[in-house]
Amino acid sequence: MLFNSFEFLIFFPIVFIAYWLLNNRLKQQNVLLLISSYVFYAWWDWRFLSLIIISSFIDFKAGSQIFKSETPQSKKMWLMVSLVANLGMLSVFKYYNFFAESFSDLMQVFGWQPNDLTLNIILPVGISFYTFQTLSYTIDIYRKEFEPTKDIISFLHISPFFRNWLQGL
Repeated sequence: MLFNSFEFLIFFPIVFIAYWLLNNRLKQQNVLLLISSYVFYAWWDWRFLSLIIISSFIDFKAGSQIFKSETPQSKKMWLMVSLVANLGMLSVFKYYNFFAESFSDLMQVFGWQPNDLTLNIILPVGISFYTFQTLSYTIDIYRKEFEPTKDIISFLHISPFFRNWLQGL
C-alpha cells in the first residue's frame, strides 16, 4: 500500500477514527496501531511480514534475557542470538545474491563455470531500517542504557527510537 494510493485513502481514515474512538484506552489503541501497521506492511507482500514478527520476538526475548542474565557470558550469548538472527536475515535478503554473483565471476576467471548460485528473491521493503532499529534495542539493553519493556504489545508497535525517548522522560 502506497501513501498516495486509493487503498491508503480508505485505510488511513478508518485507522484514525478507530484510534480516536478508543480515546484513553492505551492498551486497545496500541493493539489497533500494531494490527494496522502489520496490515499496512502486509499489503505490499504478506509473506515478508513473518520476518518482522520473527525478528521482533527474537529481540523482545533477547532483551529480557540480557537484562536478567547474571553473567557477562550469558549476556553476550543473548546479544549474539539477536545479532546473528537479524544480520543473518538481512544478509540473505540483501547481500546473498551480491556475494554469490561475485563468487561466480571470480570462478569464471579461473575457467570454472558454476551453476547459477543466486536466489530468486526480492528485497523486503524496509528490512535494513527495521533490522537496525530492533538491534539497537538489544544493544542498548546490553549497554545498560535502559531496561527492557515487559509489555510485548508496546514493544511491537513502538519503534526503538521512540521507546528510548519515552523511557528517558
